[in-house]
Amino acid sequence: MSRTLNIVTGAFGFSGKYIARRLLARGERVRTLTNHPCHTSGIEVAPLDFSNPQQLADSLAGATALYNTYWVRFAYGEASHEKAVENTHVLIRAAEQVGVKRIVHVSITNPSLDSPLPYFKGKAAVEQIIRSSSLSYAILRPAVLFGTEDILINNIAWLLRHFPFFAIPGRGQYGLQPILVEDLAALAVESGRSCENSVVDAVGPEAYEYTDLVQLVRSTVNSRSRIVYAPPSAVHCAAWLLGHLVRDVLLTKDEVRGLMANLLVSKQPPTGSTSLRAWLRENAQTIGTKYASEVDRHYNVKTPALNPQIS
Repeated sequence: MSRTLNIVTGAFGFSGKYIARRLLARGERVRTLTNHPCHTSGIEVAPLDFSNPQQLADSLAGATALYNTYWVRFAYGEASHEKAVENTHVLIRAAEQVGVKRIVHVSITNPSLDSPLPYFKGKAAVEQIIRSSSLSYAILRPAVLFGTEDILINNIAWLLRHFPFFAIPGRGQYGLQPILVEDLAALAVESGRSCENSVVDAVGPEAYEYTDLVQLVRSTVNSRSRIVYAPPSAVHCAAWLLGHLVRDVLLTKDEVRGLMANLLVSKQPPTGSTSLRAWLRENAQTIGTKYASEVDRHYNVKTPALNPQIS
């Protein structure tokens, strides 16, 4: 009996890797569309080339479900949120062309076509394209992902371990509701088995004010870094300067605005079960010991990656 074929964009990235692992553990076939090729047992590899729609369609042929983690965190080189929307439209049309039945799409909490923030506006535009397609869909809206290879929580810990001050924009009284990447993957694979259209916030059981989250990470890694409050513009300038030193983008102005607008929390019941507090306690010896570079992960690879996947 032939095994079910699933397509996962970015199966060598962060969320895509955990989705692929769960599918493989179920005995199903996994083919990834990626610009970051590597050799991983059990995963078939095809290029994620949006300039070649027919090649995309050929790679999608025979698949029952498409798990889409493709996106860009910020504009970089030829990558932009507007281009990411166009690229995703190409991908969805290719899936329709070859009769893919189901898409499980990773979005973001509180997307809006009226948002002044390109990230949230672009995510809303992609959701609209999916709803208008012939595919049945599950749209998952995580706020913040955490896990062994995450960037945000890891780099907060790294800063707290290595610098005498940690700057928080404003008063830090805005929320985040992180979900463990493995909990997101479990929800994604479960959603792929259904044929019902759904839109679900993928959030963990704990919501934190940003200040409280930083304090939690600080105590976890036994940091003596002093937490200071500063105007958002000053925090962005400091992040830009430090980013220049580590050759990365630590935090963009739009990310600060989205965070302070309380866009990374949900009004829906939690869908993840893993406590960030408990996870930090279990990983206290390793979290933040090394800096995690967004640019290195998605752009500084041997094969050019003009179409990166989210981490």
